Amino acid sequence: MEIPYLISNFQFRHPVSYSTTVHFGKSVNLSMKDANILNHNLELQDPSIYVIGQNAFIGSASTKSLTPAQTLSVGFFNFFFFKAIIMVKSKSENRSNIIWGFFSSVKLTIVLLIILAIVSIVGTLVPQEQGAAEFARRLNPAMLQIFTSLDLFDMYHSIWFRLLMGCLAMNLIICSVDRFPAAWKRFTLRPEPDRTKPFDNLPPEQSFLAQGTPEETANKVNKLLQSRYKKIRKKEVGANRFFYGERGNYSLFGVYLVHLSVLLILVGSLVGSFFGFDAYVNILAGEQIDTVMLRKTMKPLKLEFTVRCDKFTVDFYENGSPKEYRSDLSFLVNGKEVAKENLLVNHPVEFMGITFYQANYGSAPGKTVHLKISDNTAQSSIADMKVEAGRSIALPGGEGKFKVTDVRGDIMKMGPAVLISVQPNQGKPVDFWVFKHGEMARKMLPEPMLKSPKFNPSVFKPYTFSLDGLETKYYTGLQVNRDPGVSIVWIGCFFMIAGLFVTFFLSHKRIWVHLLRTDQGIEIRAAGMANKNPVGLQRELEHLTNDLKGLFGKKG
Repeated sequence: MEIPYLISNFQFRHPVSYSTTVHFGKSVNLSMKDANILNHNLELQDPSIYVIGQNAFIGSASTKSLTPAQTLSVGFFNFFFFKAIIMVKSKSENRSNIIWGFFSSVKLTIVLLIILAIVSIVGTLVPQEQGAAEFARRLNPAMLQIFTSLDLFDMYHSIWFRLLMGCLAMNLIICSVDRFPAAWKRFTLRPEPDRTKPFDNLPPEQSFLAQGTPEETANKVNKLLQSRYKKIRKKEVGANRFFYGERGNYSLFGVYLVHLSVLLILVGSLVGSFFGFDAYVNILAGEQIDTVMLRKTMKPLKLEFTVRCDKFTVDFYENGSPKEYRSDLSFLVNGKEVAKENLLVNHPVEFMGITFYQANYGSAPGKTVHLKISDNTAQSSIADMKVEAGRSIALPGGEGKFKVTDVRGDIMKMGPAVLISVQPNQGKPVDFWVFKHGEMARKMLPEPMLKSPKFNPSVFKPYTFSLDGLETKYYTGLQVNRDPGVSIVWIGCFFMIAGLFVTFFLSHKRIWVHLLRTDQGIEIRAAGMANKNPVGLQRELEHLTNDLKGLFGKKG
């Protein structure tokens, strides 16, 4: 009697469903893993359904009989109950197997790597972050909207790029977990020393006759093998003595080192993306800051310490291009100086996990200005002085005091200017701008602004203020980064180099040596297997055979 039904293989690694026909009393071939699953589940459900070894039987559990007569007596109920158990379990496992199979696919790895390669090319061609402004201005509004919505100007920090990295990480993890049991099985496998298959079609140069007692010969061979290989196993079968040794079995895990290295690099990049920042700051020589400006959001970020630029120097070539510029920095914590560093191009400085790079430099007006004060009544210059911004100075006639409250290197493209505030002995303060190029400024200012006392340098009688010049200072432009994932990335790079070396340059070699007592002496044969690099294995066997011959006075 035959009843067709669907049975699903329970193996996680290669889920397979197929139709078959089962006879009462006949067996269904299953993997040992499936057999254990069925035994565990079916024995709790119905004692008349059982699994022996790797064969699932429908029959009487009490008699363990496989004869048709006994199994037919079980009836249709138990058969369909057995079928129902398999079918219900397979549906739930198939759903999980689909997800597992998707992420454990090597095809998915290839697709993700291709996508990442394309994205990297796009990220190279499309300027990122601060360099994207000029490129964005050349795009029409529709294209700009597309680029902005897809975060193409900052793609390496976008959500979709992080999801892509997460999928690759998940793919590597599941691939590794899925294949690791097989690798571990090969790693722990200990073949029997008396295997004869490795000696099939053995080349003549890998065997020779030696003279001596079996014990002396075996001891010499054993000692040589112990010095070269690990996990030496011996076995004596009649007139035969077998030796087995291996080395390089850890090379089976080289690919997992590579997987681990990629995961560490991915984790390091994500840690830097989520918990790091990219900022900049300009510091005038002699000044200090405790706040930097984030490039992405253009928002200030307060540091846990203060940075002071003690000195900035720049050297030029004869053609006027900068040769070298450097910043002498001091780092202060709670007002106390704790470190001093010299910052140069391509020689960054790190302090409290934050790295400073010498990015650029420039000049900016300092706090000292050159002013000239004239008396309108005498039509002559009364005072020519250097004034420090913010410091109050008495007027020449004692009518009050004045101070420079603002200094601009260029205001409205009319050149340098300062804002002066005069506080008379009586009355309200008077504020007005004084331009270095007064005539040019008067021609460029609109009529309403010319009539405003705010732009009249003679508004406070009887004096006229004029600006002769500003003292300029160099400022140092610093790139300020914090990337806590850098150390993780470096560790990943180390593991990648190690994993690639193990994967491509090492192999798992298994060596067998057979000693056979004959009338002419003791025949010694050497054979081996390797998971890769057959040329290296052959060379290894040649060296081993020659060394074995040397033990017994034979020439290699």
